[in-house]
Order: sequence, then structure tokens, then C-alpha cells
Amino acid sequence: MLTNHFCHWPKRVPFKLTVPGTTLYDNLAVSTRRYPNKAAIHYYGATLTYRQLKEQVDHVAGYLRHVCQVKREDRVILYMQNSPQYVIAFHAILRAGGVVVPVNPMNLTDELAFYLEDSRASIAIVGQELYPRIAPLHIAGSLAHVLCAAYSDYLPASSVYELPEEVKASAQREFTSPVALWRQVLAQKVEPGPEIGATDDLAVLPYTSGTTGRPKGCMHTHCTVQANVLGAVHWFGATADGVILTTLPLFHVTGMVHSMLISVYTGATMVIMTRWNREVAAQLIERLECTHWTNIATMVIDFLGNPNLGQFNLSSLAVIGGGGATLPEAVGEQLLKRTGLRYVEGYGLSETISQTHFNPPDRPKMQCMGVPSFNVDARVIDPETMRECGPHEEGEVIVHGPQVFLGYWQRPDENQKAFIELDGKRFFRTGDIARYDDEGYFFMVDRVKRMINASGFKVWPTEVEALLYGHPAIEQACVIGIPDERRGETVKAFIVLKRDSSSSVTAEGIMEWAKDHMAVYKCPRVIEFVERLPVSGSGKVLWRVLQEQEQAKRLRT
Repeated sequence: MLTNHFCHWPKRVPFKLTVPGTTLYDNLAVSTRRYPNKAAIHYYGATLTYRQLKEQVDHVAGYLRHVCQVKREDRVILYMQNSPQYVIAFHAILRAGGVVVPVNPMNLTDELAFYLEDSRASIAIVGQELYPRIAPLHIAGSLAHVLCAAYSDYLPASSVYELPEEVKASAQREFTSPVALWRQVLAQKVEPGPEIGATDDLAVLPYTSGTTGRPKGCMHTHCTVQANVLGAVHWFGATADGVILTTLPLFHVTGMVHSMLISVYTGATMVIMTRWNREVAAQLIERLECTHWTNIATMVIDFLGNPNLGQFNLSSLAVIGGGGATLPEAVGEQLLKRTGLRYVEGYGLSETISQTHFNPPDRPKMQCMGVPSFNVDARVIDPETMRECGPHEEGEVIVHGPQVFLGYWQRPDENQKAFIELDGKRFFRTGDIARYDDEGYFFMVDRVKRMINASGFKVWPTEVEALLYGHPAIEQACVIGIPDERRGETVKAFIVLKRDSSSSVTAEGIMEWAKDHMAVYKCPRVIEFVERLPVSGSGKVLWRVLQEQEQAKRLRT
């Protein structure tokens, strides 16, 4: 186990932490007893106290348990944007004994069908603007119950902030099939009964994609999630007086842990934005004196690009950091000049419910994964021989720690490949190539095989290819990532058209078609029509050849 990084550990912070033997819902119950009248959520000028938050969580949980018949470890789809209802629904599912299946609100009907089938969920809590996407599955009988929420239910009578269209929209009353309206559910005030959750029960099933491109559910218990909640609280010195600017999507493990769950654990206040808006973010920081902001690089770049930024007082900010994509060093220096704060990067995966590595807040390194977190044994190995590598040697990162998931949902074959035994410990193979320096700081070298990182979103080419094959004119498709100044990387598709379609199909037409069949961040932004794709002797498409040709082409230009 590496220990060099302990020399640079934050002062007065222990090297190890004991994970609480309680549930995530219990964090809310404790904070409510401690701070009943304190603001739990600010939402575009409206406030929800901890007492109000817990009451609404309990009533939604009662509805789920007694009306929807949620039983212990039943999966429930949570498909909505950042909002008070997201926080309420997340904790209500847990209070009812269920498992939260957080789904990216950018996903469309075809993608939703897979999550429903794979997780075996029969209940969904949905933002009303997203209901049309899930309606075909509801009508077809894949869903027994749908609870629909309008974000405007939580707005003040008037707001001084620019509001997203989906937030301003009034609550609908008619849908294509029977749904339970959020306000009607709360009005029933169904009591949930005794708490049935336990620390080793499944709590969250976030989906990630493997090297095959097939999404996989990561099985996390209350205990694995609590490990990272507690770790984040202690690492950043979070307290009940924190005011957390919540801009990262809460379906994502980083936003879930660092914006929502540490706030609930400490009794801090979440300042929730449904959609990113750099002007509104600056207004909220100044007016509400936000102290913590976890984000991604693209948000920071956009935030600093605001010509009006100099008009705002940002002095309340104490910690700014994030992950998902490396922040360019020049941007980090610009942030330091503007706020006096170094950007604190971290590294983690859905399989580890966010961080396994943190940069020490008082000694961060730029474009760096950080050092192993509390109780984490992180090493670098040769992915072929399994030999453990030393400082400055490149290899695959493997991690052992309390936040590592139990395994992939219903994927026994994938689980065998995902873990290895070393020194009597079970390590998760991240698939990411990195190295560490003499001080124990880890640095990313390359991402796992084919994964494309578009503005912090993971895009798996095989999944995009599978969806593209649904187009009637496409005979073959191969997807790679190419550099993009704004997104870091973007999606390019090489396409072989069917002979009878080659004269009538355009790149623009395929890109428009893709928007109806996959989340927008997965859609190809560049399409190149080719006569044939390079293949191996066994008939496999040689995507690496296309990647290398693309890189060579860009070097020449």
C-alpha cells in the first residue's frame, strides 16, 4: 500500500475513517432533528427547511410503499433534472426500502427501455418535461406506476433569476396515460411506517458503460455510499454552515455525493440550479454567499468567460473543485487570479460512487487525479502481467476501498473480469492508465480503450454504433473520439451506407435522426462516409486504424 502521499495529507485530518453503520435516509433524519428550521434547499428564491424536506420525503415514501407497493430493494427509476423533487424523491425511495436507479435526463425512449428492462424497475419518478419520452413505455405496460413532478411547484411567487423554460412551465393536469401528480401525492400525506432499510442493503444502482458499450448497473449499498459521503465531508471540512452551489447533475455520482449527500449529512444548504447558466450562478454565489462549488471543467471555462463576472462578489467561495475531465492549467491559473482558489480535482467512477482520489485542498496539483482517499489502497499494475508498477511507470489503476461497489447488476461474467486478488485484497480494475509520482500523486495517462470524454460525459462508441445501426440506410458504422476545443472530445462516425441509399442520405440527415434516438451528448457531431471499414482477418472492425488515421490527418493539418 502506498503511503508517500501521507506527507501531504490535510492537517488535522485522520488517515482512516470509520464508515457509519446507518442508512443514507438516517442522515436526513439526524440533520432534521439538529436543524429543523434551517434552509435545506434554496431554489431560485424559494426555501425549503429541513423539517419540510423530511416531511415531504416521508409522505412520498409512504405513497411508494403503500400505494405503489415498493418492497425492500425494489428498483425505482429516478428520471428528472436537478430540483427539490429530485432530492425528495431520492431519499423517499430509500425511506421506502427501495433502490434508486438514477437515469440521465438526456436519455431518450430507446435508452430508457433498456434501463427499465435491465433493472426490472416497474415504478418511475419523472420530471413532467421528460414524460413524453417515457410515455410509450408506460402505455405499453413496462411501468406500473409513474409519479410526475413539475419544477414550478417549488418556485416563489416571483423570482429575480432567469428561469429555464422547464422550470417556468406550469404543472400539467392531463397526460397520455394515468400518472400520479406530485402535489396530489403530497396532499395524501401517507405515512411510510417503520424504516426497513439496513446499511448493507442496496441503495443506488447508477449505470455505467463497459468496454462492450452495454450499460451496466453498479450495485452500491448504503455503506459504500456513506464511505464517500463521510470522506468528502472530512476532506473539505464541510459543516452545517456550508452553502453548496448545486450545478452538477444529481443523477451523476459526483453531483449526487458532493452536492446533495454531503449537504444532507452535515445539515448544509443546497442552492439548486436546474440548468446551468453562468450569470445566474454568479448571482447565486454573491446573494446566498455560496461556500462550496463542485463542477466540471466546461462549467468553469464558461463561468470565467462571462464578461460581467467582475461585477460579482465571489469572496464567499472556500472550495472549488471537480472531476470528470481535466481542467486545463491555463484555466486553473485564471480561476486562481479571479477567486484566490486553486482548483481541487479528484478521480473516481460510478463503480466507486465518486472519489477514490482527491487532491489535498491546500496542496493540489494541476491536471492531477490526486492522492488515494481515506482507507483506499490504490496501485498501478501492468494490465497484461499484473506486475505492480513503481513510481513514474504507466499502468492500469486498481483500487481497494470501502466505496468500491459490490459488482455489476446481473453481470457475473463482467464481475469476474472487473476484480483481481492482490495481497489478500479484492481490487477493482478501473481500466484507466495512469502513473504516480514520488509524492504519491496520481496522473491520468489515457482513458480506457475507446471511451470518449465529451464535456465530462462518458460516451461509449459501441453503444452509439448499436443505435446508429437502427438507421435504415446504414450498413456499417464505426465511432471514434476526435479533439474538440469546447467539449474536449466529440463523437465522429465513419459510415458505410447501403447501396440503394447512398444518393439520398446526408450527414446532416443522419445527425438529425440520431437526436431522436440517443442522448444529445452521444450524437455524432462529425460524419464521414466511406466505401468500407478496415477489418481484421476475423472480420472485426479495426477502430484503432481509423483512430490512428484521424490523428495522422490532424497532425498534417
